[in-house]
Amino acid sequence: MEIVRPCFLVIDREYSGSISTRKLVIETAKFNVLTAYSAAEGLEMLRRFPAVDGVVMNAEMHDMHCDELIATLRQIRPTAPVVVVGRAPDSECSAADHTVETFEPGELLAVLQGLCPQQTEAVEKRNEELSEHE
Repeated sequence: MEIVRPCFLVIDREYSGSISTRKLVIETAKFNVLTAYSAAEGLEMLRRFPAVDGVVMNAEMHDMHCDELIATLRQIRPTAPVVVVGRAPDSECSAADHTVETFEPGELLAVLQGLCPQQTEAVEKRNEELSEHE
């Protein structure tokens, strides 16, 4: 049985030389991740790979205001849900579909799993099958 894993674009302000903690959390759930380290790079990545299941972004991007980035993301992929992690100092990021105010990995995973419940169930079932064969 082929499993289609959900794919999320993570837009994080960490440096490209380091691995995003959000990327690691999402990969732990066996989801696929595309990573961008600026708003501009995130927009370009979404243009190149528009078939993502959602976008996870840091509320405090340095190169674009939170709500402006969300509006531009929606011009490219109107149906992709946007999850904002953290709080922007100058805005509530009111355009986000979901906000995870803490950097608690479990809370972020719960939101993402809720966005793709059928794929999440298939991935978890496959993981259980694999662990039974070990």
